[in-house]
Amino acid sequence: MGDMSLDELSNQYFDVLKELGNIGAGNATTALAQMIGTKVDMSVPQVRLLDFKDVGDMMGGAEQIMAGIYLAVEGDIDGSIMFLLNKTAARHLVDKLMGTGHKDDEAEFDEVELSALKEVGNIITGSYLNSLSMMTNLKLVPSIPFVAIDMAGAILSVPAIQFGMMGDKILLIETQFFDELKLSGYFILLPDMDGYKKILSSLGMGDISL
Repeated sequence: MGDMSLDELSNQYFDVLKELGNIGAGNATTALAQMIGTKVDMSVPQVRLLDFKDVGDMMGGAEQIMAGIYLAVEGDIDGSIMFLLNKTAARHLVDKLMGTGHKDDEAEFDEVELSALKEVGNIITGSYLNSLSMMTNLKLVPSIPFVAIDMAGAILSVPAIQFGMMGDKILLIETQFFDELKLSGYFILLPDMDGYKKILSSLGMGDISL
């Protein structure tokens, strides 16, 4: 197969990326249900390949307050992964996990709650990462997660600055989880350019020119 540009992925390889989204989201849903001790369903994930600068708009605007969990990835590919959800969803999950009853959605998170949120993000991102690793046979080693409650634009600026990615494409997987509430979560994969090549090559997709 000849060289393909990343822009052509939507035509050639999108089914593979969607499968990754489906498997990762399914595993994340199972892990989340076990964690909070209740049945959790999910919608079919929406998989998109976006310009990095457009990601904030997908989440309701760059000023939307979000909870973000960020991990660096090393091993066979370098890059980072993020899981973001809005503050209301984050509060719901933390309250469920800690069994404290529902707090006001605007209540700030204390240190114990932030630690719980970090663990939620760690398990969910780990589910996606394990799915990717199993599909590709690539070794992917996550860092200790970092958590932030801030505007979406501010959270997204961290990997953007680190990787100089404001003009680059990223893989965004949007999944809606349901227990008694509908929660939208956004998983973002930010491999370096060699990482995209390795992922797609390991899936038998040939050479990609980026």
